[in-house]
Amino acid sequence: MSEQDHESLPFPDRRRAAAFPGEGSVERRQFGNSLAHLSPGARELGSAIDRYKLENRRRFVTYEEMYEIITKLGYAKTEPSPVQKQA
Repeated sequence: MSEQDHESLPFPDRRRAAAFPGEGSVERRQFGNSLAHLSPGARELGSAIDRYKLENRRRFVTYEEMYEIITKLGYAKTEPSPVQKQA
């Protein structure tokens, strides 16, 4: 293939969901593709993380962001964790 032929090929913009026909608006997920196999609590967390990522235009979340999501769901530490006791 000549350089001129190579330049005429379309360059897909991978940042846009519609760049690839048939993909629609499917977004790769940080923790998997389905929440169906999870326990109810894990499903609630997964849905909250997905909502956070959509609302904040984030593909991945940091530990700090995950902690924020967990505390907004109402979870709180009630006693020191075993990991802290070992340190």
